Amino acid sequence: MTLREKAGQLNQRMYGWDAYRRTPDGRFELTDALHAETERFAGLGALYGLLRADAWSGVDLTSGAGAADSAALADLVQCHIVQSSRLGIPALFVEEVPHGHMALDGTVFPVNLAVGATWDPGLYERAAAHAAAGLRARGGHVALVSALDIARDPRWGRTEECFGEDPYLAARLTEALVRGMQGQGELFAADKAPVVLKHFAGQGATVGGRNSAESELGPRELHEIHLPAARAGVRAQAAAVMAAYNEVDGLPCAGNRALLHDLLRERWGFEGLVMADGLAVDRLARITGDTVSAGALALNAGVDLSLWDDGFTHLEEAVGRGLVSLAALDAAVARVLRLKFRLGLFEQPYGEQPYGSGKSAPPDGRELSTALARSAVTLLHNDAGVLPVRPTVSRIAVLGPHAATSAHQLGDYTAPQRPGTGTSVLDGLRRLAPAGVGLRHARGCALTGDDRSGIPEAVATAAASDLAVLVLGGSSARTPDTGFAANGAAVTAVSEMTCGEGADLAGLRLGAAQHALLDAVVATGTPTVVVLIQGRPHAVPEAGRAAALLTAWYPGPWGGDAIAAVLLGLAEPSGRLPVSVPRSVAQLPVYYNHKDTEYGGYVDESAEPLYSFGHGLSYTTFEYGTPRLSGRTVEVDVTNTGDRYGRTVVQVYLRRLITSVWPRTLELCAFEGVGLAPGERRTVTLALGAELTGVVEIRVAESSRAALKAVPLQLTLSGCAGTSPRAAE
Repeated sequence: MTLREKAGQLNQRMYGWDAYRRTPDGRFELTDALHAETERFAGLGALYGLLRADAWSGVDLTSGAGAADSAALADLVQCHIVQSSRLGIPALFVEEVPHGHMALDGTVFPVNLAVGATWDPGLYERAAAHAAAGLRARGGHVALVSALDIARDPRWGRTEECFGEDPYLAARLTEALVRGMQGQGELFAADKAPVVLKHFAGQGATVGGRNSAESELGPRELHEIHLPAARAGVRAQAAAVMAAYNEVDGLPCAGNRALLHDLLRERWGFEGLVMADGLAVDRLARITGDTVSAGALALNAGVDLSLWDDGFTHLEEAVGRGLVSLAALDAAVARVLRLKFRLGLFEQPYGEQPYGSGKSAPPDGRELSTALARSAVTLLHNDAGVLPVRPTVSRIAVLGPHAATSAHQLGDYTAPQRPGTGTSVLDGLRRLAPAGVGLRHARGCALTGDDRSGIPEAVATAAASDLAVLVLGGSSARTPDTGFAANGAAVTAVSEMTCGEGADLAGLRLGAAQHALLDAVVATGTPTVVVLIQGRPHAVPEAGRAAALLTAWYPGPWGGDAIAAVLLGLAEPSGRLPVSVPRSVAQLPVYYNHKDTEYGGYVDESAEPLYSFGHGLSYTTFEYGTPRLSGRTVEVDVTNTGDRYGRTVVQVYLRRLITSVWPRTLELCAFEGVGLAPGERRTVTLALGAELTGVVEIRVAESSRAALKAVPLQLTLSGCAGTSPRAAE
């Protein structure tokens, strides 16, 4: 290969939607922009977002490729790329798959925070497999999936992309993601896709909850909290990772050789691909002085593939100036080509036939998406026992800005949905409620702002009902009026947008009118169930005055069916909190696994979260027996002491007693969900990881707060005592 061809394999310069246009007669034609890009590098290494559709790309249902024709579009583009390459090298088609493929007609799943709330890696693995099959059937190859960010500050708009605040929970779900999407073996099956795990590393440690802000990470915090999920993904043979925007001790991840080479490749043995986040390489020019040297810094640090950057387009010059060695360039090219070989692109760069329909699409994912949504619904309190809805209830008021729309259930990074797709809570109740139950709806207010003109109607509706279901929350929905940065992050929030990339909050309150609506409906005396649909834990302590409180996170298009099923008792609330819920923003941080120091609370407010990590109630009750230890396993008898089937999540926490550094209060180290019939008892056996060492206490409970009160079991685990700043290595 020539130097020019090698450099071309490392560039992912184009926005994929600029590679084609739809003609008036409905066909696709290639653009001059694609011709210029392939001519520049005698081919193309990778193309980002060919099938992406959203407000930022401007691709919609009229201009983009749907399920019926996206494989043909992919073949058309690939054919041009192969013919433009002297050696006939195909391109990688890289697509966003944050919670399903971000393309027209792609199955949309609940967001990662909802996945975390399921505490069910097996179910998530099935969803990941479905997403991979859909991506490959559409002509895509590589899946970009958020998995590695840890939610430490809920003000951050990208909290919805995290599995939660705990590294162990995130690690188990990251393993499930890799297994489901990639499958087993060196080569990828036709329905499997290599995963790029985002973002490596520590992006969830952003200061002040502000997107792309600086971080204050020491080695211990980085390795104990922000690296375990990445380590688990590497052990599961993830094909690639994405170098994050943030810096670690002053050095941005995309230029951090200690992180990308010394740790990732040398210590962990990672042999896969490292991709830069969008325009992250060019940001290094602030350190190096120009984009040529910025590209050299990134390549030498361990980045193999750029994303939209100018820096990697000058790699020929960088080699000529001695900034990059030919050996370093060749190593990066080899990793890109190896991934293409593993995908079988050299043997079959197209679908089943050129310009044909491609591979068979997977079956409709609605049932699987709804199952994830149901498993994520978390019952936070039910003090009055109003749930499930009693048979005596004949009139239900369905209120609130989220009650009759599914548009705000979807989360960020979601393609436009076809009309009629999705079910709201009102839709779900209409479909699932018993005959004879009357449903009345009033919106009450918008998600944002202080317009209270609709509250009187909602109050009257609630007062005339036996039960009020009040659906509140936030939204990550983008519109064409949203202002976007060059990397797709929102820079101006419009309409009812309160969450997602670039939509960070200084406070965690809902809109003022939502709080007024909550107060007014509860004041009617009608038993009120509050349902929060959100991408981050909002601070709504007033909801404690309601009869019951559920959170569903962003449950996806069919979340309304899932929520209605739980409200009516057709499904059990089995979710558990993946994050701690604060009383107010002034408390932050409130994550459970803080350092075990004897600090006090506040004079004016409790320092404890409103609801703790791992918390969640059922419609039945469970009794945990006395835990027993046998080597590195913990056994506990769990009994359903109620009169309904239910699922509990047995959680095992450890507290380190003798350590080389100051310990954390608690650390989740094992969990397992168990479903039991009324009166059924089962012995649950949980294994402690081989990496755990030292003198520790083991506590088994249903939440982190309950674990603090549980009777501890002390044991010594073989190996060197304590933790070290290299705990994740």
